Order: sequence, then structure tokens, then C-alpha cells
Amino acid sequence: MLRAWNGLVDGLGAVGTILIGVLMLIICADVAVRNVTGGSLPMVAEAGALLLVSIVYLQLATTIPHDRLARADLFFAGFRRRFPRGGAILAAVYDLTAAAALGVVAWSTITTLERDFTRGEYIGVTGIATLPTWPFRAVILLGMTVATLQCLVMLAGRLRRRPGGAP
Repeated sequence: MLRAWNGLVDGLGAVGTILIGVLMLIICADVAVRNVTGGSLPMVAEAGALLLVSIVYLQLATTIPHDRLARADLFFAGFRRRFPRGGAILAAVYDLTAAAALGVVAWSTITTLERDFTRGEYIGVTGIATLPTWPFRAVILLGMTVATLQCLVMLAGRLRRRPGGAP
């Protein structure tokens, strides 16, 4: 079960990496078109902004098991070495707090996703090029939900471990 979960988390991170390549191709195509025709491709700025946000949320859950979320590591690493039991408790509190914060953001995204879907919200210029916004909101919700669950997976793993790191 844990292996499948890790595969999902890593898979979302890989999709985010692929989207980085797509974003680079879009930007390069826009630069080439600007140099040749003097005008830009439609929707590059809008699609670029939405892709960038999607990349961040798709890769968010991957950062959690590698301890890449923001925290005061200068204090935390030394504290964990000096006080293993206290460090384990502090890490568990951190995971729980991160799960709560990410969960609140995921929950608040549901309303925005519903609104965008039911109202048919889009970005762009009507008649030239438009994109619906709800798929990008769904990616944000997916990324936040998976990140929240990843924090809980980390918390469960820490609670099963002994302070020295042994299971």
C-alpha cells in the first residue's frame, strides 16, 4: 500500500516535471514567433501562469518526505541530534501542523473549483483563445489533497518509529 502511495506521489512529481518542459517549449515558441512575426502567440502569459501554479502543486507532495518544506532546519537538525525523543515529537507536531494547514487550503479550493466549473469560468479573450480554469483548479485541489495525505503518512511513520529512527 505504501509503495503504491509513493508511486502516486512520485508520479505527480514526474507530471510536474513534464509540465516544466511543456512550459519551456511554449515560451521558446513564443520567443521564436515574436522574432519572426513581431507578434506573440495567444494565451502564452495566461497558460504559462496556470502551468506554473500547476507545477508547484503537483510537485508539492514530493517535497514532504525529503524534508524540503520550509522550516528552521538550523535549529531542528541540531535539536534532533541532541534530543532524539524531543526531535521526534517536534517532527510529529510539524507533520500534524503541516497537514492541518494544507488541508485547510485544499478544503477552501473546493468552493473555487465548484464556482469555476458551474459558471464556466475561463481565461483569455473570447473569439481569439480561451481556456477553462476549472482543470487547473482541480490540479491545485489534487496537489493539496495529496500533500495533506503525505503529511499524515509521514506522521504515521514517525509515530511508529523509535526516537533513534528504528522502526
